[in-house]
Amino acid sequence: MEVVGTWYSLIPPVLALVLVLLTRKVLISLGVSIVVGALMLNGFNPIDGLMQVVGIFTGIFYVDGGINDWEFYIILFLLLLGMMAALITKSGGSIAFAEWAMKRIKTRVGAQMFTIFLGFIIFIDDYFNSLTVGNISRPISDKHRVSRAKLAYLVDSTAAPMCVIAPISSWGAYIISIIGGILTAHGLSQYQAFEAFMLIIPMNYYALIAIAFMVAVALFKIDFGPMRRHEELAITTGQLTDPKSGDLPGTDGEIESHSHGKVYDLILPILGLVVGTVAAMVFTGYGEAQSASLIAIFGEADIAGSLVIGGVIGLGVALITNLIKPDNPNMFQTLWAGIKSMLPAIFILILAWIIIEIISDIGTGLFLAELVDGTIPPMLLPAIIFLIAGFTALSTGTSWGTFGLLLPIAGDMAAAVDVTLMLPMLAAVLAGAIFGDHTSPISDTTILSSAGAGSHHIDHVITQLPYAVTSAVIAFVGFIILGFTGNMWISLLLVCVIFTITVFIIKQLNNSLKKA
Repeated sequence: MEVVGTWYSLIPPVLALVLVLLTRKVLISLGVSIVVGALMLNGFNPIDGLMQVVGIFTGIFYVDGGINDWEFYIILFLLLLGMMAALITKSGGSIAFAEWAMKRIKTRVGAQMFTIFLGFIIFIDDYFNSLTVGNISRPISDKHRVSRAKLAYLVDSTAAPMCVIAPISSWGAYIISIIGGILTAHGLSQYQAFEAFMLIIPMNYYALIAIAFMVAVALFKIDFGPMRRHEELAITTGQLTDPKSGDLPGTDGEIESHSHGKVYDLILPILGLVVGTVAAMVFTGYGEAQSASLIAIFGEADIAGSLVIGGVIGLGVALITNLIKPDNPNMFQTLWAGIKSMLPAIFILILAWIIIEIISDIGTGLFLAELVDGTIPPMLLPAIIFLIAGFTALSTGTSWGTFGLLLPIAGDMAAAVDVTLMLPMLAAVLAGAIFGDHTSPISDTTILSSAGAGSHHIDHVITQLPYAVTSAVIAFVGFIILGFTGNMWISLLLVCVIFTITVFIIKQLNNSLKKA
């Protein structure tokens, strides 16, 4: 039975999604899907399948005679961040910051807008955004009884959407480099790669709508779907997580905060983390970049290594702020509590990396890409590509992988069918990949948003889904309009009108449910 690049290649990712939704057990669901995928790849030989899984697991940490920098450093950064967050809690910095913020941020709307604002300004990298914004915002959102699921949604909806439209970010640099290759390959000289990226931004409907929808949700108190129950529970009882999901694994409730904490106990470690990470990115990227522009520098930066350097600096500052306080025992216990707080996210992340490798080997992405052939009317291509990119990212758990796979394919199709569709189709790939990233339980950004916000991962996935799907429907209509009109500004205007009407209708329905 041929499974690679066929319909059978959909079985592992679809099985993972179905099991997650049915069982709400992410680790078990991913584990079962990994076993099934490995067996399919190895002719259902259990020994060969086991050896492949072991090989993939080993490769996460060790490859080609040395440490696998990317995955190992990301895990190390998570551990450093967990210890730093625990030390901030221990020092009393979280409580002090929450008390300071409560005097200035007096409403739940304000707490949510504060989180969104942080997400807007911390756009250098999605991993960095997801974990940092969640940790900074959590004390304030907790005080105002914003559910952890809502916090995770706000964090996730600023991370990838902001990174994908920001040219000065790790995402922007990566995308611009791919676009540059596509333009060169097809001899398109009317615009450079950077200019093409900037022109694509107004057509990246999903990213723009996801950001606007998130702001509307915060300002107009629009809670629907499973999110509504989480928010009502938080407001009425103060329970920030769903008790039906059990205790949040790795919580830092065992840490007793110092009674004389100061705001700087939180600000200084976070500042050390941010400055250290950005400085390391500039330092590691400058020597490799072909030019001195920030885009080129961030494109060549060692992201994972920079996160570790920033994490070490932030942890060092947090250690100092604790050690200078009197009567502050049990430092090792605090550090261990911080490590434990990140273990659930790390376990999910490792399994997600394994299944992503299995899915890559079985050819799921290639099969989805080949579904588009020359029989589709050209004006529908942007909308179709958007859907395929969305399902590819949903199935594979990687927006970057989707970019790398589908951007060249979309470029080839546009060059062959109608070169004026080049930018709309590239925009559709970017938009679809972010949609799939937002809905995939195996997406690393989704996993890290849950970790940063202190939310149960499956609760975050399920509560975010209705918001993501609503944004995707509007984006899909937008790409249909773009395909028929060929004018990005007219299409964007109509998308804004549709979005406004949608928000109005949802708000009215929401108000009716509150009165019922």
